[in-house]
Amino acid sequence: METLEEVLLAYKGGLVFLWLLVFFVLERAFPAEPLIKIGGWFEKFFPARVRRNIGLWFCNLILSPLVVIPLTAWATSHAIGWRPDFLSGSAGIIFDLILLDGLIYWWHRLNHETPFLWRFHEIHHLDTNLDTTSALRFHFGEVLLSAFMRVFVVIVFDIPLVSVIIFETILLISTLFHHSNVQLPEKLEKVLSLVIITPAIHWVHHHALRHDTDSNYGTVFSFWDRIFRSKSKGQRTIGMPIGVEGAQDKGFLQLLIRPFKKVLWYK
Repeated sequence: METLEEVLLAYKGGLVFLWLLVFFVLERAFPAEPLIKIGGWFEKFFPARVRRNIGLWFCNLILSPLVVIPLTAWATSHAIGWRPDFLSGSAGIIFDLILLDGLIYWWHRLNHETPFLWRFHEIHHLDTNLDTTSALRFHFGEVLLSAFMRVFVVIVFDIPLVSVIIFETILLISTLFHHSNVQLPEKLEKVLSLVIITPAIHWVHHHALRHDTDSNYGTVFSFWDRIFRSKSKGQRTIGMPIGVEGAQDKGFLQLLIRPFKKVLWYK
């Protein structure tokens, strides 16, 4: 008989892939930011930057079963064991989701404020346009560093594997959503933004101005930036430059080796 963890893992991949596929099509049918029209249908759906993003994603897909999942499973079986009874069941899962999202907020913020971590996270920000594939664009070094950070968090906070899987699913769905280029009704997005990160919020985080890049660190819930005063005063506008101020996107192989070269840290 399958365990709950095995069932969740089995459905996680399919659910996330379906979400990705739906938004990938929607943002090309109803884009908020006009699509750059170069070439035929293939270039419309799979321009060079999208192919680079998918390439980086495949690197991380290989890492997931080899490193990330085994490390996480090991961590959950070596937790400190302080967890009280009232944090079991649904109450415990809700607590874990809020806790993990708060910790992800600070990990994301550290990736911007620590020069060594920024070397890897910068690869995500070098994308000059945003869509769902931007949510897949992470250097394998950042994925490995995040995996080891997760081991520490899971052990110290005694987080069960079920909570980790549920949170990772919500995290991936949220990340795909707020990187997407789908045109949303203004009133709907405004209401959603009171609780969760929406494209209008996260696109400002990818604005190619450093003071905006170093803001709006939230991933799932939007209240962390309000609590810790990191919410940008800027607003998303059509045609706003996306990327890293003073830097340009690179080819696939150049992106892989870039973090290991000495790069300028600037504010």
